[in-house]
Parts: sequence; structure tokens; C-alpha cells
Amino acid sequence: MKNIVFDLGGVVFHRDSKKVSREMIDFFAFIFSAKMPVFWEEYDRGTLTYDEVLDELSRLKGCDRTVAESYLREALARQEAIPETAALIRDLKKAGYNLYVLSNMSREFIDFLRQTEIYSQFDGEVVSCEERVIKPEPRIYEILLNRFGLNPVETLFIDDRRSNLEGAAAFGIATFHFRDPETSCAQLRELLLDER
Repeated sequence: MKNIVFDLGGVVFHRDSKKVSREMIDFFAFIFSAKMPVFWEEYDRGTLTYDEVLDELSRLKGCDRTVAESYLREALARQEAIPETAALIRDLKKAGYNLYVLSNMSREFIDFLRQTEIYSQFDGEVVSCEERVIKPEPRIYEILLNRFGLNPVETLFIDDRRSNLEGAAAFGIATFHFRDPETSCAQLRELLLDER
């Protein structure tokens, strides 16, 4: 294995549940459903604006638009690197792996995450809002492989959603289902670092 590709949300970055209110967690509970709401997918695709998403959120949650905006702004500000994954990324980089991002992510969120220290460890990225395509649509995996000249059999994709992994596997890319940071990062260390 030469190339390690990371999803961002829930794998590299999260909102620490110990640092946010129960109301905040409940407001964004839809993000953890098996299928994302269409409006959020379109936000990630870059075809729905921040303002349009606020309108959709206030309708979905039956709240004033200013309330929806306060939650969305907090959701953005609370994004932080998952410590176990950040440590793994640094060690993979030191071991000589090529590291990439393949993520469904909106403009506001990716702009925020790119300013973090851990993001500088990546050698390249494919982000849905810039490509106008989302996982698990086949085109996004084609973009990843072609843009960086990756050989699928030398590439491992890490994601917390099975449907996204299935999309990658259809191209012959090896996959790893990320569940919880402690267990998953330990397994990835054993798989990718103990053999070196």
C-alpha cells in the first residue's frame, strides 16, 4: 500500500460530543442517518448556498432562521481534529505514505478545515463542493484516481459510511470502515505501520 485516502467528517474531524450541548447534537442528528437529506447533499455538492441551507434547516427544524444560523456557525467553529486520527496521519506521513482527502464537504466547512495544522499533512484533495459531485457517485472516485495517478491496488480509502466504501471498492480501491477512533486507528496502525 502506498496511498492512504481519508474521508474528513467523522474520520479526521468531528465535533467532540463532550464539548457541545444536547440541543446541538439533536439539531444535527440527521447527519448520522443512513441517508443524508437531499438539501445537505446539495450543500456538499456545492449547488446549494449557505443562505439556502439556512432556509432549509429552519424549515426542517421548525425554528427561526437566526436559530438555525447560530447552530450552523457553532457546528463549524466546533470542528476539531480527532486526536487519534491526527496522530495516525502524522505517523503515516513519516513512514512515507502519500496521503489524500476524498470528502463530501461544503465550501464553508472545507475552508475552515484547510486552516488547521493537520490538513497540511495531505498531499492532495478531492472535495465534493469543488467538483460538483458527491460520494458514492462513481465520478468522484475517477477524479481521485486520475488527478493523482493512483493505482487502485496500491490505494486504501478510509471512510465511516459503507456506501462510500462500496463506491471505492467498485474501482478496485482497498477500503477500511472507520467506526470509532480508538479501535479503528489501532487497527490501521497494525495494518499500515507495524509491517514497515
